Amino acid sequence: MKVLLLSAYDADSHKRWRKGLVAAFPEWQWTVLTLPPRYFSWRIRGNSLSWARGEAAQTLRQQWDLIIATSMTDLSALRGLVPEIVGVPTVVYFHENQFAYPTSSDAFQSIEPQLLNIYTALAGDLLLFNSEYNRRTLIEGAARLLKRFPDCVPVGVCEEIESKSKVLPVPLEDSLFTQEYTQTDFCWDHRWEQGFKGEVTDDILIISWAARWEYDKGADRLLQILRGLKEKKVKFLINLMGQSFRSSPKEFELIQQEFNQNLLVVGYVESESLYRQTLRNSHVFLSTAYHEFQGLAVMEAAVAGCTPLVPNEQCYPEFYPEELRYCGVEDAIDKLADWAKNSEEKVRGSVDFNKIRLGRIKKEYARMLLDLN
Repeated sequence: MKVLLLSAYDADSHKRWRKGLVAAFPEWQWTVLTLPPRYFSWRIRGNSLSWARGEAAQTLRQQWDLIIATSMTDLSALRGLVPEIVGVPTVVYFHENQFAYPTSSDAFQSIEPQLLNIYTALAGDLLLFNSEYNRRTLIEGAARLLKRFPDCVPVGVCEEIESKSKVLPVPLEDSLFTQEYTQTDFCWDHRWEQGFKGEVTDDILIISWAARWEYDKGADRLLQILRGLKEKKVKFLINLMGQSFRSSPKEFELIQQEFNQNLLVVGYVESESLYRQTLRNSHVFLSTAYHEFQGLAVMEAAVAGCTPLVPNEQCYPEFYPEELRYCGVEDAIDKLADWAKNSEEKVRGSVDFNKIRLGRIKKEYARMLLDLN
């Protein structure tokens, strides 16, 4: 089977998903087209033009048995510019949708990304979402947006989208479950030079936090939680991991200033093995995100042996039991303070993610993708 995979804004999570999908079905003949994850407004509006009239034009005009596109792909425009692909069965995978993003004060407000989500959803034959939260917020958001328009709004748009929508999470690699990342002689050699320099003893609660250092990942909420722990005199250390940017929220700088003696690892950990060892040697993985559609980082940490603590919102109630979710900053502080009293107990709660490991969920992917042919 000849499959064309289109990743129009090839961010890390999209890249991870597409590589896993291609590797899962080596018997299929894959062609992958990607565009770099930068210049967001131009990328999502211009990807169809870049491909249809650029170097990929002849590739698109080949005969395909199946097209799989990420939701950033302007599928309706692409089918108009390349009529040869109009009749090819097409799956759209939604890692996220533009209706459930928190807005930042300096972000340019436009409804165009949301309209493009609607157009692409209508143009696809099967719509796959990584969580029910993602699916629901797109449909509800589309309904709210369409009600704002003054006239000529057709009926049944959201019903059409809903009728061809299914939930199928991004798989976790089998290697996460089979490799052992515990080192008996593990030590914190990769710790931040300006941070905690003492011995990491068993009576200290070790918290890991890992995400892009951007406004939607809740740096303000993290700062409040850390201040609350300090006020309660909780003995804790934190790994503040992830990729930083020039425009990263000021709270990340404040955390490094106020909590330098509580910081172990800071910044992006290049080594995959070392990152997973860091998780394995932490007690808790804390999420403070305001926007999460599946949360692969938390899932990966849970598989590594961390106890996840996540907000009681967004996609998290689908994946985590009540005792591992917090309702507000004070609740998070109370839970962490309570867990710190028995920090030698490594795991206080766990989640079984074997059900979405690639080896198990592969059959479901195959069934849904092949049913279109």
